Amino acid sequence: MGTGSSPCASCKLLRRRCAKDCIFAPYFPPDDPHKFAIVHKVFGASNISKMLQELPIQQRADAVSSLVYEANARVRDPVYGCVGAISFLQNQVSQLQMQLAVAQAEILCIQMQQEPVPCKWHSLITSENLPENIKYATIPNVIPSEFGRANDFTAFVKATLTKMENPVEKLIDELMMKPNVIVYDTYLSWVIGLGNRRNIPVASFFTMSATMFSICYHMDLLAQNEHLRANLSGKMHEQVDYIPGIPSIRVLDLPTPFYGKGQELLDVVMEIFSTVSKADYLLFTSVYELESIVIDVLNQILPIPVYTIGPAIPYFTSEKNLSSTTSIDEPEYIKWLNAQPNGSVLYISQGSFLSVSCDELDEIIAGVHDSGVRFFWVARDETDRFQKNGCSVGLVVPWCDQLKVLSHPSIGGFWSHCGWNSTKEAAFSGLPMLTFPIFWDQKTNSKQIVEDWKIGYRVKKHESREEISSLLKWFMDSGNEEVMETRRRAKEIQKICQFSTANGGSSEINIDAFIRDVLFHKYT
Repeated sequence: MGTGSSPCASCKLLRRRCAKDCIFAPYFPPDDPHKFAIVHKVFGASNISKMLQELPIQQRADAVSSLVYEANARVRDPVYGCVGAISFLQNQVSQLQMQLAVAQAEILCIQMQQEPVPCKWHSLITSENLPENIKYATIPNVIPSEFGRANDFTAFVKATLTKMENPVEKLIDELMMKPNVIVYDTYLSWVIGLGNRRNIPVASFFTMSATMFSICYHMDLLAQNEHLRANLSGKMHEQVDYIPGIPSIRVLDLPTPFYGKGQELLDVVMEIFSTVSKADYLLFTSVYELESIVIDVLNQILPIPVYTIGPAIPYFTSEKNLSSTTSIDEPEYIKWLNAQPNGSVLYISQGSFLSVSCDELDEIIAGVHDSGVRFFWVARDETDRFQKNGCSVGLVVPWCDQLKVLSHPSIGGFWSHCGWNSTKEAAFSGLPMLTFPIFWDQKTNSKQIVEDWKIGYRVKKHESREEISSLLKWFMDSGNEEVMETRRRAKEIQKICQFSTANGGSSEINIDAFIRDVLFHKYT
């Protein structure tokens, strides 16, 4: 019986006598008629009565609370009910977690900018789980920070050529054991002299394409044909068809130091490539099968052995079937990708170095947003700017594990600046590309992607937002036969890369040969 002589809210609504043992009375008081009314509307009085009778008395109050919550949710959302509310809260949590990850990444960037160079890089590389036979060491801070090198790239390069040699030599002298070989970035040409002084073989490690190497190595041919140190304003579309092993290439697609950005370093580049044959070995990070003609030519021309050890990317750590599992330890951006249809997301990254002007970037952001294409955009420290311009069908992050993202089945294309590492990772992942080169070797890489491998399309400089939007819609259209053919070729390139890294593949053969030759030199 309800409070005093008043019937409970349920009996009052049902217009019946409220018995002393009324199962509704303890939970639906007469002063809260809405509580029963909404539960009755959704579940019906008989169903509620039956449910309560089947439960122990101590659980009935909680059951009524759950019924009331679900009934209210059903009234607000007749389709999904409380599931819709839970889903909404889960999305809010995911968004907050993503914002937290962005904030943490930005804090890390700020901390790294404030730390001395040796500290910040050493803390990064030693955070990985490494075998016991691998050790890291750093030299004092003698070069400008990596974070600001785009502001004065010439000064950065010259610092690496003039200020690093003594600290590195001191580091080598302090090692417990004399190295069997020094592997060095080709552009740090002073290592050749260091190796000679310490009687240690040196291996030149070229981190760009073999095509780029051959072009730089044959700069004398460019000079002879008036494609170097000349007025090239009217010659940008002339074909360069005389470099050994290189398919015909426009002047416009040559490395930018030959005619544009970086030209102030041309003399430095010429000096570096004039001495590279004085090294004991040459390592390419390319896949032999992708550049076999030029690599074979260089093997014949150069007086030192050449080893093609690419793709030289962390493919052995990339996970397969990423969308089939969801772990609480996964980054939020992977969880977001898991929720997207296969091949539906455009991955956008313009690299960590130079970028476009503010006006051009605004047009790109607007074009991407207007296209309606799903996108995953790595925007470094520009995340707020991108999000304010609208990211309703996309995700913007300051950093990600790029190869892991490119290997995800939801990714259907890659808009890239065409750095060599990004180019190789796209090839290994079997993705078609939109090329947007800015500097140094990126123009040449773009030409290889579009014309030689035929797995991409160029994005023209200074395109309007309307043109960008139209291009992205066309590129990501699963019914576009031309793009589908490009995707098919990208998958063929992927197989070539995978074969090269398999047991007995060209990469393994070349790595084994290099190690064997180094050890042979040691014991002879």
